[in-house]
Amino acid sequence: MSDAPASMNKEKSRKFRETGSTHFGDTDFAEESIDQIGDATWGEVASACCNHDAEGWGKIFIGACGALFFLYFFLFSLELLGNSAKVLGGCSAGGLLSEDTNPVAGLVIGELATALVQSSSTTTSIVVTLVGAEAVDVKSGIYLIMGANIGTSVTNTIVAMGQMGSGDQLERAFAGATVHDLFNLLSVAVLFPIELITGYLYAITKAMLPDTVEKGDKWAGPLKKIVSPLASRVLKANKDVIKDVATKKVESCDSYYPVACIDGIEDYANCASKCDKAAGESFANGDCGRVGLITCDKTIGCPAFFQNGATRQDDATSGGVCLFLSLCLLMACLMGLVNVLQRGLMGMSTRIIYKATKVPGVFAILIGAAITVLVQSSSITTSVLTPIVGLGVIQIEQMLPLTLGANIGTTITGLLASLVSGKVEALQVALAHLFFNLSGILIWYPIPFMRMIPLNGAKALGKWTQRSRLVPPIYILVAFFIIPLGLLGLSALFAEKTTGFTVLGAFLVILVAAGIARFVWWWLKQEGRAKFITFLDTRSAMAETKRTLPEDMQYLKAKVSQLAEHTGLPEDEEEGVEMDIEVQPKEISGGTAEEEVVVVEEEAAAVTESADIAKSAD
Repeated sequence: MSDAPASMNKEKSRKFRETGSTHFGDTDFAEESIDQIGDATWGEVASACCNHDAEGWGKIFIGACGALFFLYFFLFSLELLGNSAKVLGGCSAGGLLSEDTNPVAGLVIGELATALVQSSSTTTSIVVTLVGAEAVDVKSGIYLIMGANIGTSVTNTIVAMGQMGSGDQLERAFAGATVHDLFNLLSVAVLFPIELITGYLYAITKAMLPDTVEKGDKWAGPLKKIVSPLASRVLKANKDVIKDVATKKVESCDSYYPVACIDGIEDYANCASKCDKAAGESFANGDCGRVGLITCDKTIGCPAFFQNGATRQDDATSGGVCLFLSLCLLMACLMGLVNVLQRGLMGMSTRIIYKATKVPGVFAILIGAAITVLVQSSSITTSVLTPIVGLGVIQIEQMLPLTLGANIGTTITGLLASLVSGKVEALQVALAHLFFNLSGILIWYPIPFMRMIPLNGAKALGKWTQRSRLVPPIYILVAFFIIPLGLLGLSALFAEKTTGFTVLGAFLVILVAAGIARFVWWWLKQEGRAKFITFLDTRSAMAETKRTLPEDMQYLKAKVSQLAEHTGLPEDEEEGVEMDIEVQPKEISGGTAEEEVVVVEEEAAAVTESADIAKSAD
């Protein structure tokens, strides 16, 4: 219970270091703000990077191999997570995207569909396909794309929850993840009504369109070629089913079940190859097989969870199992990656790390865009960066431009999909996605005051996680599901176009608006923010008290025993009395024997008084 000697902590605090710099592993590492980080020279960076003995290089090599190992399976788990989400939510997402919607419903459906399939690239590609097939008009496609931009940030927010073991790491990681969320939400909050009123995205992209678009080939990024083969051996999602449901080629996913392979042979040719209708082939004649939401790969074959004769429920069960396994693997690889990086950075000065990672915002945007183009997914880019922010290697101020670049890079997927479709309208939607993200960057990033709005919001959310671990899951449920579903319900009332539903919808909108106004007034003018933080602090203190109560009781009993030995008083041997005592332990080491006796006597008196009350109650 006694404090550690000051000499033990002296070497691990910037307060006792001549340079005043913080090192990874310091006891006060989390206390340093970005303004307090000193400036290092490039010579110091080069020395820290390249000046090592043979043993040091050996440790670096082993650490790099370990980091690459965990990184590969981290990316594999993300790929498997995406495939599992498509199998579980693909039919629902396709059904949502197929609906004729108003702008608000289109925005919400784009967000929900992306949250269900865990991939904005998939949603964007489907929307582009829908527009190319004339199943959705361009204006509706633009609102769907806006919603997809919001839904794409749910993945890295889930990844941030993997660092709940450390309060400081969770704070930084959650702030790094939610800065992406807030930028997307703020961009939609500003640009959605502007587009609704003026149609500027539609007009700009319409003016840029060529007369015709040549059909192009699909391009798979290098990461897909590295990670997808292994993931496809476990589970491979059939995106064609989602597109067919969305374009209303089939009424529902039930049209693809039960799964059937020719002669029961489970391979691509006998199960997943499409019928050549020009040659008169058909499934009814047994010329080709039929697969559902889980399909086979042309080169690898059928995955482990593929089953001939499977029903839709069977595929959903396989998707659920893989989703659980991918989340477990994701958390395990995240902890392994963080541990390896922590060991490698231990003792490194933050001045040097900050110098090495600090690049101008424009270059950071270009770096984020380039990485995303290579990996073909903004979710992967931000999910890999999130734990690095949690470690403190990248500051949240650097995370923002990297995520903005990821938003730009992910639009390339839509552009490629539009080229494959060969439709001018599909290209227009893809261009609208690009200009939407560019417009958001121009609004929220160049001006420092505007830039601080998402940054300060994300930092506040991060600090709240220190007070309660329930903040991240509640945030995900509210921001990505409850609020969107509420908006979807309201828009559905107006879509009925009847007097009764319209009046009811208008009344509910007034109630919601009044509730929001009242909340803002309470939050800003009636100390609502302070009351909320106090509530979180109280819950945190109660949880901490419950956690340490057994240890505190043992400490108090030991002190009472010491008092009994010192004074010669007999110990109370009466048993069977149950007491509910809230103990606030006192640190009394370091005082004189007389002072210690007085303190213990006071504690013993409190225990005796509580015991008397308990006996009288009995």
